Amino acid sequence: MRILASFSLFVALACATATSPAPSPSHPPVEAGTFRAPDLVELVRLDPTIHLDIRYATTNNFARRAVYKEARAFLQRPAAEAVVRAHRALAAQGYGIVVFDGYRPWSVTKHFWEIVTQKDRDRGFVANPAKGSKHNRGCAVDLSLYWLATGAEAQMPSTYDEFSDRASPKYAGGSAELLARRDLLRATMEKEGFEVDPGEWWHYNYKDWRSYPILDVPFERIGNPK
Repeated sequence: MRILASFSLFVALACATATSPAPSPSHPPVEAGTFRAPDLVELVRLDPTIHLDIRYATTNNFARRAVYKEARAFLQRPAAEAVVRAHRALAAQGYGIVVFDGYRPWSVTKHFWEIVTQKDRDRGFVANPAKGSKHNRGCAVDLSLYWLATGAEAQMPSTYDEFSDRASPKYAGGSAELLARRDLLRATMEKEGFEVDPGEWWHYNYKDWRSYPILDVPFERIGNPK
């Protein structure tokens, strides 16, 4: 009986180890190299016609709680200026840009990693805080399109932060209209030096993201741009 009990305990511990996520780091990764000085600017101060829908300042997000104290969006200045150019170029097609998220403090990335399942980690829906996120560098932006005529958000093949196959920029299902709209956004962003994330049609990484350090500065400590 002792042998059976010991074996059962071993199996239980092994299963727990296999299914329980590894603990996340307690501080941002230390990186070697030389980086540009951060210059985070607020998108709507460069162009107030960019719309904001900062989900992480509300409960309308996959975390089901507000993780930002302020509904604001920042990017490193070159990336921010590139988003503004894309926004203005899209006007010819009747669209403007709506931003869901930009710069994200590292501590928020850590929180996201801790609350999702291992399956969603493995599928790349959240960044590993041990490596940091391009959002943490101020060089990633989550965005979509809105109609200039009405101000309403334009429909896409999936909703924002949808953990499904429809989130992929290569997803071929849905209507031709939705796919064309998604691809228009991608083509416009790529012209301005962004690359779409392979798993999320709304997530764009700026070409110079490697030049900036990982940051963990809360929004309320970021001053207004010059």
